[in-house]
Amino acid sequence: MSSVYDPLGMLSPVILPARNILQELCRQRTGWDDTVPEHLAQQWTKWTEELKQLTDFEVIRCFKPPEFGKAVQAQLHHFCDACETGYGTVTYFVQKNSSNHVHCSFVLGKARVAPLKPTTIPRLELTAAALAVKVDVMLKKELQLPLTESKFWTDSTAVLKYLANENIRFKTFVANGIAIILQASNVHQWSYVNTKLNPADCASRGQAVSAFIKNDVWIAGPGFLCKPEGEWPVNPELQEELMAEDPEVKKSILVNATTVESTDAMQQLIHYFSSWIRLKKAVAWFTRLKHTLLNLSRKRKELKGLCSDEQQLNKEMLSYKRSLKHTHLTVDDLQKAEIDIIGHCQNNSFQEEISALQRKDSVRKSSRLFKLNPQLEEGILRVGGRLSQASMPAEAKHPMIIPKNHYVADLILQDAHECLGHSGRNHVLSHMRQSFLDHRCSLVNPKNAVSVYYLSKTT
Repeated sequence: MSSVYDPLGMLSPVILPARNILQELCRQRTGWDDTVPEHLAQQWTKWTEELKQLTDFEVIRCFKPPEFGKAVQAQLHHFCDACETGYGTVTYFVQKNSSNHVHCSFVLGKARVAPLKPTTIPRLELTAAALAVKVDVMLKKELQLPLTESKFWTDSTAVLKYLANENIRFKTFVANGIAIILQASNVHQWSYVNTKLNPADCASRGQAVSAFIKNDVWIAGPGFLCKPEGEWPVNPELQEELMAEDPEVKKSILVNATTVESTDAMQQLIHYFSSWIRLKKAVAWFTRLKHTLLNLSRKRKELKGLCSDEQQLNKEMLSYKRSLKHTHLTVDDLQKAEIDIIGHCQNNSFQEEISALQRKDSVRKSSRLFKLNPQLEEGILRVGGRLSQASMPAEAKHPMIIPKNHYVADLILQDAHECLGHSGRNHVLSHMRQSFLDHRCSLVNPKNAVSVYYLSKTT
């Protein structure tokens, strides 16, 4: 098959069936030394025997007859087509002389087998159209003749829709094919031709030699090319727009935006965790990172004042960074994280009370915390009272106040319940009162008040 010498593709429709046989052998993974299957061997034998009929096949190669005279107009017409087995294109050179006589001559034909990987007919039609454009670019460069704008013909309305589309985005394969076509041609250069009048149909489907010899259209071109332009095929009305259901249309991604009422990063961090200890660990790591960055910044400023050499500065900084490395959190880190979390919750819920205590004023009587006689210690609201001289831990004497129905209160209660082995309510509440107090509790009977709150949570 490779020994056939046909650089201009005059015998493209005849050679395509042999290429289909070779492709079928490749699809069946037949080795080069394997015996060809019987049914393919019969097709091959029949094809080689029919080649003898091409002995008397002749083509006039001169583009212009001697009596034609000088051409006043010359134009290339490219026809393309595709089917399941292959795709191809054929080009004709149409000239018009001063007497309005038109002559059409064969220039070039190409026929290629369809890819082994199954693909859709519209994609193959688009590939054939891209091949026609590439042939047009090559011929314009090689002919070196004054030519008018080339004309392209296809029997695929899908290709015409793809080229005329200006709004919808396509998948990568189709988008690349359209880009190749429109890079060397315009939409108005493309026209529709019926399949029966399309000579490229021979190149895409292939023909037996007996049928090819009787086919005058392949070499002479379709008859309408020699007629006035008004008698050429008319483009159909492409009223149907490309729908989103088309398999080649790129699916649009719907992006929904959600408005979040609170943009407090700390609040988002708190609600991200469902465990009190995990929340404390996360805050402790963030706090350590903050202090590390601050220390590095101070150290760099200090070294810049003492050392002018950039390399020496980097070495000193690297040594300092290694000295700051810690692999584990300490108990102090977790206690500081706990204070930071409670302080953040109090700042969001009791800002007015905290501001009053910072000004050394007393809390208003209308405040929810008035009965707790709150006091501010290191930025944390704690319960006041007359237990300051009692011999008990400071946290038990002045427990921190937790905001009402806060998510942190739920985490603390859940953690205490689990740490005490799911013990009884009184034991859990007694453990809780050593460090925390809900702001609804009164100093008169804090035990009952705390029980009211935490019992409602446990049940």
